[in-house]
Amino acid sequence: MGRNIGAGIAGVVVAGLLVWVVEMIGHSANPMPEGLDYNDREAMHAYITSLPVWALLPVVVAWIVGTFGGTLAACRIGTAPAYIFALLVGGFVLLGIGLNLAAFPHPTWMAIAGVIGTIAAAWLGMLLGGAKKEAV
Repeated sequence: MGRNIGAGIAGVVVAGLLVWVVEMIGHSANPMPEGLDYNDREAMHAYITSLPVWALLPVVVAWIVGTFGGTLAACRIGTAPAYIFALLVGGFVLLGIGLNLAAFPHPTWMAIAGVIGTIAAAWLGMLLGGAKKEAV
């Protein structure tokens, strides 16, 4: 049981780190303007809606990559059924997406792509990460 708890924690941490790394790569290609106040919802909305799709796409990619990597890691480490880790990691990433979308208005396509991509990534991570259990 301890191994499964550790695997779940590791999966969530890996997911968070991957999201952060991919987002930082995206932000380095398109840095935020100096003086932009994160607490000003209207200014953030104006900024986000002014961005081209290519500048927003790394955020969605980060959510998907993070979910896949975190789920895969948890499934490879843990011994519980793979769907448990997919639900755990995918659920945490979906919670983060929801909080992000609630904090700053985003284009609708980001919400749809983020949610569908995250669910698909958790499913794929579960399939690939849990495959070792059948061979044993």
